[in-house]
Amino acid sequence: MRWRRSIIAPLVAALVAASAGPAGAAAAPKLGYLDPGGQPRLVEKVPVNVVFVGYEPEQVAKQPFLAELATGYEPVVRSRLWYGETEKLGITYKYDYKLTYTDKSYENGFFTQLKKIAEPAPLTTYQQAYNDQENNVLDIADNHTIDAPSVEKWLAFHPPAGVDTRRNTVFFINWYGRADFQHHVYTKTGEPDPDTGYDFGVNRDSRKLIAWGGTTADDEETGLGSTRRVWFHDLSAGPESWTSNYDVDNRDLDGDGVEDYRMPPTWEYTADGYRPLSALAGDLGKITRYVALNLLFTTSPIYPVELPADTPPKSINLDDNTYEGWPGVDASAEYTTPALLVQELSELRWRNRLDYDTQDLEYGAKAEECYVGLLADESCYPESGYPAFANLYLYNREHIDAILDDEGRVDYEVPMINYAVGAGVGVPALGFADDDYVSGDQTYVFSFISPEVVASGYGLTTTQIHEVGHHLGLSHPHDGYDSATGVDYSPANEFLFAGAGDENNSMMSYIDLNWDFSQFDRDNSDRFLTAAYWEAANRLAATVPAGKGRTALLTADGLLGLSATAFAKHDYRSAYALAEKAYDTVSAIPGVDRAGVAATAKAEADAARRTTGVHDPHEFIDTLSPDSPRSQP
Repeated sequence: MRWRRSIIAPLVAALVAASAGPAGAAAAPKLGYLDPGGQPRLVEKVPVNVVFVGYEPEQVAKQPFLAELATGYEPVVRSRLWYGETEKLGITYKYDYKLTYTDKSYENGFFTQLKKIAEPAPLTTYQQAYNDQENNVLDIADNHTIDAPSVEKWLAFHPPAGVDTRRNTVFFINWYGRADFQHHVYTKTGEPDPDTGYDFGVNRDSRKLIAWGGTTADDEETGLGSTRRVWFHDLSAGPESWTSNYDVDNRDLDGDGVEDYRMPPTWEYTADGYRPLSALAGDLGKITRYVALNLLFTTSPIYPVELPADTPPKSINLDDNTYEGWPGVDASAEYTTPALLVQELSELRWRNRLDYDTQDLEYGAKAEECYVGLLADESCYPESGYPAFANLYLYNREHIDAILDDEGRVDYEVPMINYAVGAGVGVPALGFADDDYVSGDQTYVFSFISPEVVASGYGLTTTQIHEVGHHLGLSHPHDGYDSATGVDYSPANEFLFAGAGDENNSMMSYIDLNWDFSQFDRDNSDRFLTAAYWEAANRLAATVPAGKGRTALLTADGLLGLSATAFAKHDYRSAYALAEKAYDTVSAIPGVDRAGVAATAKAEADAARRTTGVHDPHEFIDTLSPDSPRSQP
């Protein structure tokens, strides 16, 4: 629930009364949480339920499963890694694992429910491809589809005894081996692209699933009704496209000499199969660590969530600008749905006031030169030292005054820049959230549309929601950071299986089955913002004039103590609201040097420019290339 002002006000009054010292006291106050110039100290013991449904302990032994897991996690700003800097958020997660093997009674009830809602269906393209191989253990004769949101809801509200699905819960499902087993895939339909009406879940076999979860209580299409944190993964489903687990003939799919590691169907874990049964426990442990934990439950932000602004913004304008280069088509009018854009982003940044405006821009000679140059890998600013990929960033930086037009009305404008081009011109991606090429600060949000993009099922709106999600800090659920090893990874080579993270109800996924931010996205955003406001309060506190603001500093310290307590109790919304109030309290102290803090931040960025030079960190843009999983039929 929202932390209401009516609750905060009495708390602040009580803290002020309790902290007031003798009149005229000038000694620096003793602080327990506010750390002038320092980092936050947020600690959460994170409950992680792992439930094995249809897996026996002799199939998935406890010790080899747990051996794959980390004891904790510390989020970092991933964009800083591109420039050789590891910037921690001041958050420490300590995992508290609880493993449950369900009994026959529970399994009978669950699999009876699956069979009840299963619908006969043709084999998918990928099940047939599995059958057509030389080394497959069996041939799939028939198939069924099962509604994924229905299964998530059943598991969320019918957990085994002792499992609290309000806390992060992974259900590992294995139907294979039971007398009532039916080959199956999960589906999510009924949420077509808002601009084109194309339903990927209906029309693409590549969107048939073996995993799902993360749905919020208030999701407009499939809301759970109350908050739960569930993700299920079923290796007895499929096989499927998204992690290429249908391919059991080829271990190195891209020919680079490294095995593309993926988890095959359950029946392939056998002496004559793709992998021995002894590997199953470790494989499910890998999915838990590198997918469920690192990419869904406790992630790292892709960009700094505080945004590149002088002060943390209260009001945010979604400033939508389109270069209209598609002859005869007004792309901004035909392929955007502003109400959905504002609605979804407001649900993520619920304490900000969001609004929207739009304008069309001239697709002039220089704008076209830079766009076509990006496609051809030719810089339109060759003297700049920036790579050709920075063409659009450099051109729009030069024209930013014409793009951002709400100065003084709002605290921060998100520069959303779209390119609409005609048939045959090409697009570099569906979109990307760019950075500044020198420090890892986010800059402009680019989205692209053409006749070919529309024919593929996409308008602009869903790309815009996704890319602004990046700009506000969210990573994909298929790439991320493992803090125990310091490895940043994406779904390729030894981490190909990480693509399974896309199979969840997140706008940040590539699966294109929904346009909402998941419960995991909301949790992580609130955690990140708690840390951001705490750190901002610390920075400002370091500029308070000596002997000033004693009462306010003590009040802010108390608010941060309450924030830390709420955070530890998994009440992320309250933690965020209290940290923001602590920042506001310090910010209101007379003489605090807000401009000095901003100038210091700029000086640090300038130093980075001098020492690291210009980089091209774009290892994972939101591509629609033929080899992208989202381009598959």
